[in-house]
Amino acid sequence: MERRTIGAAALEVGAIGLGCMPMSWGYSESQRSGEGSLRALHAALDRGCSLLDTADMYGPFTNELLVGRVLKERRRDAFVSTKCGLLAGDQHIVANGRPGYIKRACDASLRRLQTDHIDLYQLHRADPEVPIEETWGAMAELVAAGKVRSLGLCAVGARAARTPRALRTGRAAPGGRGGPPGGGLHAGTLRQLERVQQVFPVSSVQAELSVWSPAALAELLPWCESRGVGFLAAMPLGNGFLTGTLTPGQGFEPEDIRARHPRFTAEMMAANQPVVAGLRRVGARYGATPGQVALAWVLAQGRHVVPVPGTKKERWAAQNAKAAELVLAPEDLREIASLPPARESWY
Repeated sequence: MERRTIGAAALEVGAIGLGCMPMSWGYSESQRSGEGSLRALHAALDRGCSLLDTADMYGPFTNELLVGRVLKERRRDAFVSTKCGLLAGDQHIVANGRPGYIKRACDASLRRLQTDHIDLYQLHRADPEVPIEETWGAMAELVAAGKVRSLGLCAVGARAARTPRALRTGRAAPGGRGGPPGGGLHAGTLRQLERVQQVFPVSSVQAELSVWSPAALAELLPWCESRGVGFLAAMPLGNGFLTGTLTPGQGFEPEDIRARHPRFTAEMMAANQPVVAGLRRVGARYGATPGQVALAWVLAQGRHVVPVPGTKKERWAAQNAKAAELVLAPEDLREIASLPPARESWY
């Protein structure tokens, strides 16, 4: 698989990563299988998807334990990315960015992952009660101690603008106009990035980026590209919708994040079918699936971009990896840019 670099240290990873969250958290519990997830992890590594993206809050903790079972056997094949800064309870999630906690969290992740170092340690969310410089400084001390190789920041939860202009041009509307209530794009993340860069270099930024969520192209990707910072594209398959395997009205289990997502009501899933149909048309020219076209589109956004599709099944891990071989032509990209914008339930 093609290799891409993350950050000024030029850390190499496969062009497509593997998001491990669905194996333990966030999606349908009845479809989880520990052995099936292990097969998916091995399938991804076998095909060069070296970046394994997890977090201590997934489970919580069980996702890192699962990944650790594979790392015990194949540490040299993997680029390990995990996250800190969020605590998951039964009914709530809270941030904790206190330096002492960050250091304890890292040691705990190392034990669960069965490794002596983390390749990329990401701050999941900043703690509003702790200056982000203090949190980032503690993370930098972990680099100095040899426990971590590089640091990354996950984007704050700004919702992207979904306007026809945004999707046609690949640029979000300024100021979030036309988007969901409480927009604001990535202004908060950019402010955080400027602050932490003064403390220790940022190697990567992780944020949502996909055909139906292109807002990161407006400011966040250019910021990363101009500074040699890698970009990890979260949810590049639109929480599974862009694969074309979901049926409008199929319903989701209560703990599945899509059960409360404004694009996964039956009405909106039906309304957004033209997006999948467009990807399917492009894929037909290459013998590729809609999901593979969606991943190829993300790869085409820059050499510093690494899509991190999540899955818990060996079949999809292998299919996602094959998308690295698909190079879209300029006319394909123009056709995708002309697709109708994704709609939300509040529209």
